[in-house]
Amino acid sequence: MAGVGGGVSRMIKTFYDGLMWVLQPLLRRKLAQRAVREPGYAVAVDERFGRYTTPNWSGERPCLWVHAVSLGETRAAAVLIKGWRARWPQWRILLTHGTATGRAEGAALLMEGDAQVWLPWDTTKAAHAFLQHFKPRLGVLMETEVWPNLVAACRQAGVPLVLANARMNARSLRRALRIQSLSRPAYAGLSAVWAQSADDAQRLRQLGAKVQGVLGNIKFDAQPNAEQLAQGRQWRAASQRPVIMFASSREGEEAEWLAILKAQAQRADVQWLIVPRHPQRFEEVAQLIQAQGLSLSRRSEWTDQPFEQPLAADVWLGDSLGEMALYYGLSDAALLGGSFAPLGGQNLIEAAACDCPVFMGPHTFNFKEAAQLAQAAGAAQACSSLAAAMLAAEQLVRDALGRQAMADAASDFALAHRGATGRTLDALAALLDQQGVDAL
Repeated sequence: MAGVGGGVSRMIKTFYDGLMWVLQPLLRRKLAQRAVREPGYAVAVDERFGRYTTPNWSGERPCLWVHAVSLGETRAAAVLIKGWRARWPQWRILLTHGTATGRAEGAALLMEGDAQVWLPWDTTKAAHAFLQHFKPRLGVLMETEVWPNLVAACRQAGVPLVLANARMNARSLRRALRIQSLSRPAYAGLSAVWAQSADDAQRLRQLGAKVQGVLGNIKFDAQPNAEQLAQGRQWRAASQRPVIMFASSREGEEAEWLAILKAQAQRADVQWLIVPRHPQRFEEVAQLIQAQGLSLSRRSEWTDQPFEQPLAADVWLGDSLGEMALYYGLSDAALLGGSFAPLGGQNLIEAAACDCPVFMGPHTFNFKEAAQLAQAAGAAQACSSLAAAMLAAEQLVRDALGRQAMADAASDFALAHRGATGRTLDALAALLDQQGVDAL
């Protein structure tokens, strides 16, 4: 019976590999469509299929490969890479991504000798071409993104591949279990997995992952940009009204927010700021705001002293990349985007690190533990709806003492959960030693 089971698994794996090969033209079409709104998707498309223009990497310097699929994972990778360089500066870094925002964010992490490419589409041929070209000594997948052919290719090539800062929510587990003939061998094929929380670890073990520890969330170790934070706080002090930000808003949420805002237009003692999660939607959100008859001031039009003009606007639009510390510094409180529609919520750790109180909706399954811990610490408040969150935030910013108490709780919460990066680096060093990989 074991032989029959193994044969079925091989058949499914062969079918999957063939399907991924056949779907390549559709992927190219999808990338071309996305590139209309996000030009980054038109960059170096052949890299996604294992074709590279740079010379093959030699073995003169060991290569650490870090995969960070999108923006949030890239920010966590930045913290890990900084710590890695401090311990092992002779290693060169290979960064891979799946989204244009992740790649744009990751470009700032590169130093001389490093490289940045797209993660290859998950065919056996592309995975092997990727490994042969860059010859990594170690691969680190940040948080998610475990692909069957890529894992198998790493095992065949003798490249240890780990999942760090790993998370797995209940919805993702259900999806993975539906295709467990593919997902189980992939997760079991990883050399090690280090989870963010005990719940993440339990779900990952259900998929056969070798969870070797619960190390916390690396994102707590990220330091906000001090210059941006100071500038934002300076602007907040100069504002005539308290500022509430809708942070990392998602499609569908903005229309509901605007409808509530329009109905409550008589509340002129609060300044609203909105920062959409996806930059390709900046213009769309601007049009939504103006369609409601509300005046608009855009960050892209501000100078270093923006308050001569923005004070006259009903809504400020944060239409810039890489300035979340500035926006949190500018805000007296924030609504957590993605949590008011069934999207799982965005990460609230950065808000806490900037001492910004957070009001979140009922949908926080992507960051369940962080949301629960923040609420228990008094750094965040869960609300049943967007309207309830807006009302609660407005009440808080009118209460100077209550607002300061919640801001202090946010700061304490962020400080209390640091240290995951050091624990992860220690675990990686032990794995390298176990695998016989020389880190020096």
